[in-house]
Amino acid sequence: MPTPNKDTEKKAPRPTTESAAAKPAKGAKKILIVEDERPLAHALELKFRHEGYDTHIAMDGVEALEEAKKNHYDVILLDLIMPRMDGFSFMQELKDQKQNTPIIILSNLGQDEDRQRAKDLGALEYYVKSNTPIIDIVKRVSSVA
Repeated sequence: MPTPNKDTEKKAPRPTTESAAAKPAKGAKKILIVEDERPLAHALELKFRHEGYDTHIAMDGVEALEEAKKNHYDVILLDLIMPRMDGFSFMQELKDQKQNTPIIILSNLGQDEDRQRAKDLGALEYYVKSNTPIIDIVKRVSSVA
């Protein structure tokens, strides 16, 4: 059996940094993930991209507000406790600007008062991070976006 030479040897495709599943399709639903915990933000981004969504991460409320003003999102996943601007202030700013993008809260705050305040500011859903598998969040987002 002849040994392959440089000209006849088939080369394996080079791995890319993003898989095809991670690239959203044209016209994909857009999600703004507002989360200052990098590992969780990254996990959410990977899961939603795998499901075909176009995602953007903002690490605090100020960055998220700027992003929400510049671009249209089909849904916003929002943490409440963040640097520079908390989630409640972010929601109040959106409300004042008459933006009605659906918001789903992902927080470690589990008090009834926090839930009610978020609902009063327009949150569709409220999940406590430590009690909620990412797949449940994906299912809820799919029903909204």
